[in-house]
Amino acid sequence: MPPPCFARIHRQLVFFAGVSVALWTCGCAAVTNPAADGIPVRRLPPEAFGESKADVHAVPLTALTPPPAGPYKLAAGDVLGVFVEGVLGERGGQPPVRIPEPNTTSPPGIGYPIPVRDNGTVPLPLLAEPLVVAGLTLDEAQTKITQAYLGTLQELKAPKKLLKDETARIIVTLLKPRQYHVLVLREDAGGTTFGTSGGFGAGLGSGTFVSQTRRAAGFPLDLPAYENDLLNALTRSGGLPGSEAEDEVLILRGAYRPGTDGRPGAVTQEARETIRVPLRLHPGQTLHVRPEDLVLRSGDVVHVRARPAELFFTGGLLPPRAFPLPADRDLDVLEAVALVGGPLVNGGVNANNLSGQIVQTGLGFPSPSQVTILRKLNSGSQVPIVVSLNRAIRDPRERINIQPDDFLILQSTIKEAEAQYFTSNFRSLFTWQFLRSAFFNGTETITLP
Repeated sequence: MPPPCFARIHRQLVFFAGVSVALWTCGCAAVTNPAADGIPVRRLPPEAFGESKADVHAVPLTALTPPPAGPYKLAAGDVLGVFVEGVLGERGGQPPVRIPEPNTTSPPGIGYPIPVRDNGTVPLPLLAEPLVVAGLTLDEAQTKITQAYLGTLQELKAPKKLLKDETARIIVTLLKPRQYHVLVLREDAGGTTFGTSGGFGAGLGSGTFVSQTRRAAGFPLDLPAYENDLLNALTRSGGLPGSEAEDEVLILRGAYRPGTDGRPGAVTQEARETIRVPLRLHPGQTLHVRPEDLVLRSGDVVHVRARPAELFFTGGLLPPRAFPLPADRDLDVLEAVALVGGPLVNGGVNANNLSGQIVQTGLGFPSPSQVTILRKLNSGSQVPIVVSLNRAIRDPRERINIQPDDFLILQSTIKEAEAQYFTSNFRSLFTWQFLRSAFFNGTETITLP
């Protein structure tokens, strides 16, 4: 029969062991993790992986340009420069020269300004009826006006020779090309704002918040003829849409009504036609836009919509926050954990060393490696996906891409929790020494949580 002192020590050890086991099983999140039972990545069905952004390619700029314009054709709204020696201008005199406005590509104009009317005609002195010049080039218009003054134009009802000298100078130039008034509405003028709030763990991203600012900016543009295309309108209103804009641009035909008598214009609810011009194409998609659809007309509205914020959420041993997803590339699970400041093979997180765990004594302090991704499917159901970070470091197939609205929960496995708990709470120092009595007394120091 053992001595009473040994029996008492045995009962005390059994008591402390029972208390420790009870504390461990009740307080370990690895045991009570409700998201631990999930589907491993390697067993996922194809529809659970979501859509990748790696294969999305931008539409080339050549596809956003209108068809070749060819020679300039006159139409209503053009302002011609006409010099008819002895009629519009003194005989032997010099015609007036008009210098074009800065930042324009128009050459200098020569002659007196003659506007082209809405019916495509121009009124000229001494001619009984206006001349139709709509659809003609400048050379053709000059030839027609010369024939009208020399009395050889057959389309006139009563042609009359108004210039006796056939060597009289007649010059026709373009003083001001017609313009098309369009409105460009851009919601990508704002952006996504990131900030950091105070509190524990702010350096790890736990204080990060996301705020999307949508500031719609309107640009009323007067585009010269042969420059009234979508690419020019986007360039003059801030440039091509970036990743903060949606993958398409809308052209609303005739939706803008410019104001008159000083009153502001307005965008109507009814558009004659809505043309969708994609900027980025997914695999298998083709561009179904005719080149002539890219030519803008007066009253058109170009609408660039902002891309909705795509967020993923974190919890567990990761900072409980919402983080933005990149709009133009994929983000896998390893990159997501690094982005939010989670532990990756660094010995865990310690408040005394936020950049990485110092070397631990005892059994060690392994990093948590079990990530559960709660993913919503298109059917409305939810599937838990279990990812091992240790396996993902070795096997690229384990690095599943993060999708919008994913919820990442990082926890330790059972073995990692055991090692962490015993390292943190069961650092025992047994000191055995001889006492004056005939028996050995063992003293134990136990640190309980």
